[in-house]
Amino acid sequence: MPQIPEKIHELTVGQLSARSGAAVSALHFYEAKGLISSRRTTGNQRRYGRDTLRRVAFVRAAQRVGIPLATIRQALAQLPEERTPTNEDWARLSAAWRTELDERIKQLGRLRDHLTDCIGCGCLSLETCVLSNPDDAFGERMAGSRLLPVRTPAPAGDEA
Repeated sequence: MPQIPEKIHELTVGQLSARSGAAVSALHFYEAKGLISSRRTTGNQRRYGRDTLRRVAFVRAAQRVGIPLATIRQALAQLPEERTPTNEDWARLSAAWRTELDERIKQLGRLRDHLTDCIGCGCLSLETCVLSNPDDAFGERMAGSRLLPVRTPAPAGDEA
């Protein structure tokens, strides 16, 4: 991993990519989504503060555990600008995400446990398909795994 001298306080997108392990396209995407920010030079080149390295690491760690980008953006918005997330920040934010992750784990466990119900069928046409119809939400109205689109009447005067 390339070392960047301490006296350099801003990184190019290439340096940030090399140090963080994130592709340049991912860094541009993160910036477009408001997860990181840069300033532009007079030549319109991006320059990132060194604190962006920690922010990128924070984003990638949160993504690895399945946290949506919108939730990560909200978390980063709680931090002051140009300050790297600390261990305390991560502990506080990850504690808030723990309940959401626990619920996802339970849901995935239920799906795993019911997966064999569909293997013999092959076409997912069981009367109560736990993959296409979790918790049999539509079983009272119809059988099968396909949901039909709900047709709403066109407003008056919109006839074609």
